[in-house]
Amino acid sequence: MGFWTFLEGLLLFANALAILNEDRFLAPRGWTLAELQGGRRNSIKGQIIGLIHACQFMRLPLIILNIIIILVKLFSG
Repeated sequence: MGFWTFLEGLLLFANALAILNEDRFLAPRGWTLAELQGGRRNSIKGQIIGLIHACQFMRLPLIILNIIIILVKLFSG
C-alpha cells in the first residue's frame, strides 16, 4: 500500500464521517455535542464526536479535495 492509497483511504473515511446525519443517526445513539458534559470531552467517545463534527464542518474543503483526487485519477489512470 502506497502513501497515495493511504491518503485516498483517509479521504474516504472523512467523507463517511461528513455525511452522517445528526438528527437521524447520531442523536438517537447519544453521539451529539450537546450530550457531552464538560469533563467527558477528553474521553474516547468525546474525541470521536469531535472528529465527526470537525469532518461535518469541513465539508467544502472535502468537496474540493474530492474533485482534485478525481481529476488526478482521471488523468493519471
